[in-house]
Amino acid sequence: MRIGLLGGAFNPPHNGHLAIAQQILDFTDCNEVWFLPNYGQIPPKPVANVTHRLAMTKLLRLPKTEVSTLEIDHKLDGDTINLVEHLPSGNEYRFIIGSDQLPTFHLWGKWEELLAKMSFLVFPRYGFPNEPLYPNMTVVTSDILIGSNISSTKIRNRVRLGLSIDQFVPKAIGDYISTHSLYR
Repeated sequence: MRIGLLGGAFNPPHNGHLAIAQQILDFTDCNEVWFLPNYGQIPPKPVANVTHRLAMTKLLRLPKTEVSTLEIDHKLDGDTINLVEHLPSGNEYRFIIGSDQLPTFHLWGKWEELLAKMSFLVFPRYGFPNEPLYPNMTVVTSDILIGSNISSTKIRNRVRLGLSIDQFVPKAIGDYISTHSLYR
């Protein structure tokens, strides 16, 4: 099976994550997408507690997707190369990144080794070019690809300002954020 790994802080998860996952399924050879919330952050940054981020990520609903707790279970530091040894054997994995990650990809830990071990799918992000591309990276393309500039940062800022996030996160995640007073 070919599995796309959509990693990140998921702080919070949002409709943009769902749109990316659906289009990875639609326009690539991936059979499934795994949402992969991280445990550690490189570089370190303040995020909601991993318990909250995982609970919200589990509220994402889309056929042919699942939530993987590999990084959390192994308390990984957020450096993707350290994930590789924990991936279940018998599958082929592709790591999904946004084009906003390309300018700093060379700063990822052991990035050359990582590219040798796993292919990358680059999802276009508004305002960011699809370059520089590295070997073993492919840009996801289609005439009917739908992009967005929804981001967790913008959603957190909307919550802080008391603005609605109803159109940007699934209802269950909006309710979770409200119930647990996150991002205020």
